[in-house]
Amino acid sequence: MADITAKRPRLPAIDIARGVAILAMAVYHFCWDLWYFGFLAADVGFDPRWVFFARSILASFLFLVGVGLTLGHGEGVRWKSFWRRWLFAFGGALAITLGTLIAFPESFVYFGVLHAIALFMLMALPFLFVPVVVVAVVALAFILPPFFFSNMLFDEKIFSWLGFWVVPPVTNDLVPVFPWFGAVLSGIMVTRLGKTALLPKLATIQPAGKIPRAFAWLGRWSLPFYLIHQPVLLAVIVPLSMLLGTQDTLREQDFLRSCQSTCETAGTSAEMCTTYCQCGLEGLDRDGLWEGVYSGLLDAEQQAKLDANNRQCSALIYPELLDSPAQ
Repeated sequence: MADITAKRPRLPAIDIARGVAILAMAVYHFCWDLWYFGFLAADVGFDPRWVFFARSILASFLFLVGVGLTLGHGEGVRWKSFWRRWLFAFGGALAITLGTLIAFPESFVYFGVLHAIALFMLMALPFLFVPVVVVAVVALAFILPPFFFSNMLFDEKIFSWLGFWVVPPVTNDLVPVFPWFGAVLSGIMVTRLGKTALLPKLATIQPAGKIPRAFAWLGRWSLPFYLIHQPVLLAVIVPLSMLLGTQDTLREQDFLRSCQSTCETAGTSAEMCTTYCQCGLEGLDRDGLWEGVYSGLLDAEQQAKLDANNRQCSALIYPELLDSPAQ
């Protein structure tokens, strides 16, 4: 019988893959921070290409979570090691929630990557030992439904961690159970299927250069790195943004450019559109609507303020609207 308390030998190839994934995630977060604070014009938060990049990284990282669980506990759960890693992920998740609640109260992270990993580690344990075909079926049962079903009930934060929303809730990071637990199960399935043929070959791969060794080291410390990289990035970017005023300047330029183009397309003169858009910009600042407008998610009160501001600005270029009842 295998000694489940013995320390398992590491596979450098898996550590390297994990290191590449966590570094790619850090690069994405760095670009997102630059966009959010006005240093980068690319729409990192919503552009489909950036979204695909982010989801590819997340899928690979969660897949590797499944790989790691199988390698570490597939012959029997080493509970001391398991709970140590689980507590680190869970504690990190709580720290991220607290930190983002202070820094970004309107969009704090309540179920991000580490929250998901902590839950998925518990959910995945039975699938280390059931038949592989069961793992495959259940993986598909998590991956496929979000492509065919959605409901406004899941727009609410209390249910959004499951997935299936129509409009995603306002948060800086959300990794719902559907479909992402399926990525963890996929990692478990592939590792179990390749245990006899693939893993012995991977065991022969040893990092020879400085870069592979650096990635392997990063992969071994991926969770601590994930936990500290954003605070380090923000500690540099936020003060610099405040000093240079980049966030306000870039978003105002984006708004005026988009507003002017839309207004002129509707047939209004360029001069009148400039007046209208400048009025709209002042209203966004006055009523504190930037967060809602940027995210595309406005509550009823914010929408009412935005509509009132639009009517007021329209009246500047079409005074006859002042005599018309509000619609």
